[in-house]
Order: sequence, then structure tokens, then C-alpha cells
Amino acid sequence: MLVDSQKDPILYSEAALPGREEPIIGFEPHAVLGTPIEPPYPPYFERALFGMGCFWVVEKLFWGVKGVHTTAVGYGAGITPNPLYKEVCTGLTGHNELVVVVYNPKKLWYRDLLKLFWENHNPTQGFRQGNDVGPQYRSGIYPLTPEQHFLAKQSHDVYSAKLKRLDVAGVTTEIVNNPAFYFAEEYHQQYLAKNPGGYCNMQNLESTGFPGFV
Repeated sequence: MLVDSQKDPILYSEAALPGREEPIIGFEPHAVLGTPIEPPYPPYFERALFGMGCFWVVEKLFWGVKGVHTTAVGYGAGITPNPLYKEVCTGLTGHNELVVVVYNPKKLWYRDLLKLFWENHNPTQGFRQGNDVGPQYRSGIYPLTPEQHFLAKQSHDVYSAKLKRLDVAGVTTEIVNNPAFYFAEEYHQQYLAKNPGGYCNMQNLESTGFPGFV
């Protein structure tokens, strides 16, 4: 499934949970980097949004990259405004579990982040990632600028071709431009730093990546 601009909703708006007007605010600084996870960010820094399955491990992957200023987890590419985790898990908000990466473009390129995206999860599984099943675990790139959109589509074509040569099932990664992003609850932020023994289904991918690309 590849969407170039406006994502087709997973469910009809009439069936989505109503959500709420007020967002979650007032977060603690990043538990690892010590930086604010909410804007405003330094003026020349850029943001990237990715969905790769369980957002706990995905956030840990990105906060360790040189040039990353801060990271946070949240929900996006859905319908319900300001959803809560328990609502996202019902599948009735349409949201995906996302990680926002704020980075210094003088030290880190968006292409580098795309490489990490493709090589650290399985982009062929539709509404799941491993044993985690549901629309909130789908693979997705969410460009915030025209340049990001161009590079995301380019990378999609490159990795789709690699998979085809390996005779692996086709890419199901969606590309949705500039979706609304809602921060997840405080206890989800940097979860695996605060809970070193915490379990996430994607932990087995943390060091090995998707075997088709490594």
C-alpha cells in the first residue's frame, strides 16, 4: 500500500472514536538526551516521522543516532483527535504508533534516517509487525516537506526492488504527507530507558534489522 498524499482512512470517520479537544502536554525532558521533547525546537533543526511497529524500540533506535536532538513517541495518520493509547489499541482511531525524530541536518541527513527505517523493521507485513497485530503497527513514512516526500518515494522504490530480487513479499509501507501528530502519554516516552527490563516484540530486530537487507 503506497499513498502519495492523503491517506485513505482505515475506517470511516463516522465509526472512529470521538477523541477530545485538549492534547497531552507538559512532558519531562528526554530521559536519555536531556532535551525537551516538545516544540519549540532549535530553528534550523528538522523533524521526521516514522511508523515501524512498537514505538518503544523504534524510539530507542533513533535516540542513539549522532545528530539527533530529541525523540518522542505518539500517534498519527489516523482520524481521532488527541487519542489515548487505550483508544489507539482498539483500532477505532485509525492511528499508527509513530516516532518523531528531531535532528540537526548539518550532522545527519534524512536519507540516513530512511536507511535506518528500512533496515530495522519488516516493511512487508501490512497491519502488523511480528507478533504485534493491528493497524497501529503498520509500516509508514510520513514526510513533512516536499523534499522528504521525494526521498521517501525514492527509497520506497529502491527497497521494493531489493525485495523483488530476493523474492520476498512486496512492501506494504504507506507514505502519507504531513499527518497530525499527537504525543503519547508520558509513561510511553523513552519507555525502555525508564524500564530497562521492559518487553517489546521488536527487540529481536533492534540489533539485527530486517534480514532481507543486512
